Amino acid sequence: MRANKSLGQNFLVDPNLQRKIVDALAVSSEDEVLEIGSGRGALTRHLVGRVRRLVLVEIDGRMVADLRERWGGRSDVHIVHADALSLDLGSLATSVATLKVVGNIPYNITSPLLFHLLQRPRPAEVLVMVQREVANRILADPGSAAYGALAIGVRSVADVEKVLQVPRQAFRPIPGVDSTVIRITPHVPRRLSEVEETDLRVLVRAAFQWRRKQIQKILRDHPDLLVDKDDLGPLGVAVGMELTARPEALSCDVFIALSRALRARP
Repeated sequence: MRANKSLGQNFLVDPNLQRKIVDALAVSSEDEVLEIGSGRGALTRHLVGRVRRLVLVEIDGRMVADLRERWGGRSDVHIVHADALSLDLGSLATSVATLKVVGNIPYNITSPLLFHLLQRPRPAEVLVMVQREVANRILADPGSAAYGALAIGVRSVADVEKVLQVPRQAFRPIPGVDSTVIRITPHVPRRLSEVEETDLRVLVRAAFQWRRKQIQKILRDHPDLLVDKDDLGPLGVAVGMELTARPEALSCDVFIALSRALRARP
């Protein structure tokens, strides 16, 4: 089966890297695993029989038919023909809180899919292969060119670590970029309440829409914020920051403190 370019398909054909990715997930016979984009079974073949329940999600009907022919008769394998962006983890998993997610994510849907997977309720672990540039953005430090809303959005609700570098030559067809496997582990207990997560998303989105402006101007003039000029000074004192800073200079912790201070205003 040829790769479907419109679906962003690139198949991982290096068996050694396939095994390394599955080994990094560290599954046991008690685990429930959701594999996104099972495709031709590159990771699936190393997972079948090793976990209590394996859910395979694939959007391409050709691949779904092949997966069903190979593993559809197993009671421990559940195959779902669906778009990963429409997944309801609660309807697929017996326990989202202990679910492990793995997959080679198509480059064209990486950010929206990551945020979709990190909606509540969140799985125990997400081990995904993404474009190396995206991994670098997620792991970027404040003050770097790659740092932005993606890093804060993910790391405000989860810990992230780089697991494995994957060269483009490991795929067929060969993509124009290299990949990185990252592990995303949602915070337990949660660091933020649901309201705080919403407040933070609004603030971060506004800040990085105007990332070249000072925070004080963004707070005062952005239509999603519109903070009164007289409130700016007390906000800076409450957070312990200079409001002349620009968004890329602020750490995730500072953004959280600022969003909480905005909520706490009388």
